This record gives sequence, structure tokens and C-alpha cells, in this order.
Amino acid sequence: MKNNFLYALFLLISTSAMGQVDLTWDDLAKIDYTEKYFPAYESDFLYPEFSKEIVNLQGKEVSVSGYYLDIDPNGELIILSKNPLASCFFCGNGGPETAIEIQFKSKPDFETDDVVLITGTLKLNKDDVEHFNYILTDCSGFQLK
Repeated sequence: MKNNFLYALFLLISTSAMGQVDLTWDDLAKIDYTEKYFPAYESDFLYPEFSKEIVNLQGKEVSVSGYYLDIDPNGELIILSKNPLASCFFCGNGGPETAIEIQFKSKPDFETDDVVLITGTLKLNKDDVEHFNYILTDCSGFQLK
């Protein structure tokens, strides 16, 4: 247990030195939506308008903590959520800003609802309705509890 704590502390200190930005769910909630019609789907979807602060972070390395959700049986869609699975975005608790699509360099052995800290490159998505508004690429992470 002591070794895990020291390892986590080392990672936090070393990643802080690299200059990534620590995001909170409150930061990600600074987003407005309008409805926009997508002809390919013959339907309206929520179209995001990201805050200036978030737009300035596009392409930069950020860290966010949350609940790990591996919701796809094929392991192709992994999410970092503000809430655990039983009360996540898909269950009607919160909007799209409460979930981030995460794409790992190498998929870790986390389990659903593990509390984790994920670091990756922030990508903002407005137009591809088959992906989340927030996407982290080239991710790495570790379990917090």
C-alpha cells in the first residue's frame, strides 16, 4: 500500500513537471449547446460551444480524474465519467459534458467504476456525433482508490 502511494505521488509530481493541465468536471461543464440538424442522421443533436478556456487547451496534455467505464463488450469505447456507471450520462444523470471518450496508448487493467486519473491530449469534437464532445487521445492513467 505504501509503495502504491509513493508511486502515485511520484507520477503526480513528474507529470506536473511536464506541464499538463489538471481539468475538473466544473471546467468541462462550461459549455453551451444548441440543437443542430445533421442530415446524415435525419435528426437534431446537441451542438456544443466550448468555453474559450477549453478551446485554448485543444491539442494540449491534460489530466482528469473520474470513473473508468468500459461500456463496450469489444473494448472499443472507454469512457471517463464524472459519475459511476449506475448514475452516468447514459442513465440520464448529467449531460454530455459529464463523460469523456478516452483512447489509450495501451489499454490498462482497470475495472468499471475504478476511480482513476487519466492524462492525454485533449481533442474537442463538435461535428462527429458518433464520438463524444471531449476526447482524450494517447492516454495513460492510474487507479486512485
